[in-house]
Amino acid sequence: MGTWGMGHFDSDTAADFAGSLDDAPPGKREALIEEALTSAARTGAEEYLDAYDGVVAVAAAALLAAQMPGGAPVDSVYGPDDPLPPLDPKLRGLAVRALDRVVGDESELLELWADVSQDGQWSAGVRSLRASLAGPGGQEAG
Repeated sequence: MGTWGMGHFDSDTAADFAGSLDDAPPGKREALIEEALTSAARTGAEEYLDAYDGVVAVAAAALLAAQMPGGAPVDSVYGPDDPLPPLDPKLRGLAVRALDRVVGDESELLELWADVSQDGQWSAGVRSLRASLAGPGGQEAG
């Protein structure tokens, strides 16, 4: 799976996504994050979500959550090196929908974690990220 840990940037795919953010002009970084979230969120509940899209969506959601008041910083050495511009808080609702797909029944990423008997622990981390983006009382944002 090219993964060495459960952190949101602990995989080759997520590290590559961080590198693409660093390579992009500052004015284009938010669009890359939105595109990553949209790729996961737009698949229907019955459609299979590819692991690549799932990994990138989780990484993008973590970057968005890090900018929220009290948000956990992305402290992985594999995350972006360059600071991101302030991201539009309206992306939170999109991120919540993307994360719902990532831990849904038709998610290749969830299946891969299940194959190594770590799906419960991994999905708990994603659900925690989702809760921080959903806002007070679990209400979906934006």
